[in-house]
Amino acid sequence: MKVYVDLLLFLNFAFDFILLQTVSIILKRKVPLRRLFLGALIGSLTIFTLFAPFTTLSLFILKVFLSFIIIISTFGFKDMKYTLTNLFYFYIVSIILGGVIYYLNVEFSYKNIGMVFYHKGLSINYIFILIASPVSLIIYRNQMKKLRLINSLHYNIDVYLNGKIIKLHSYLDTGNTLVDPISKKPIIITNSKKLINYIRDNPYYLVPYESVNTKGFIKCIKVDKVYIDKVGLITNVRIGITSKKLKNGVDALLNNLIMEERNENI
Repeated sequence: MKVYVDLLLFLNFAFDFILLQTVSIILKRKVPLRRLFLGALIGSLTIFTLFAPFTTLSLFILKVFLSFIIIISTFGFKDMKYTLTNLFYFYIVSIILGGVIYYLNVEFSYKNIGMVFYHKGLSINYIFILIASPVSLIIYRNQMKKLRLINSLHYNIDVYLNGKIIKLHSYLDTGNTLVDPISKKPIIITNSKKLINYIRDNPYYLVPYESVNTKGFIKCIKVDKVYIDKVGLITNVRIGITSKKLKNGVDALLNNLIMEERNENI
């Protein structure tokens, strides 16, 4: 079997450069192009470890050590947490890219009859790999950005009601600007079973609401106070209770007016 070392070096360099560039974008690291080239160059040279007579354990240790060298050469060393974070995402992106390439290779190189797979003599070429790799990582990066945005809109809240604390997992709904027309206080909407059971035996009042497709009334109650994680204590708020399923798998929708008022006071 012929092994083209120059081609392996080029592919390894290209993949490592794409990986390091993706990590720098995900973590918003400002890395000079020369540092990315240096890290990719060191990474490409690790291909020679495949030809060395290492045991499985010693090869694993060597790869971890070389990964540290690649990361430090590219991003520098500020502290161990910074370096480990860079290394973690380097491995995660590597696993994702490796999985995509493996999947594409199986799809193009194998044919199946039922559960029986056999090689059909067609392998994805290197040009296709180099095109598919950055596309896959760009999609991954964009999905990571969306995920971080969604996660930043999740808040844990504590509702203080008659000496009890009811814990809710909430989501900041920018479309929720519902206000009690009498007290002018913003309303947090919840479908918590504890609060649904509460209004069965305690007084509540109705507040009209209108959305794109529906309009009607929502049952509301007064609460002592609400503590919102990462925001603080809120007293000028009401709780609206619904039996409908809320989006994003949460049990409360934060009112956007609360966050706008908080930002104005900062």
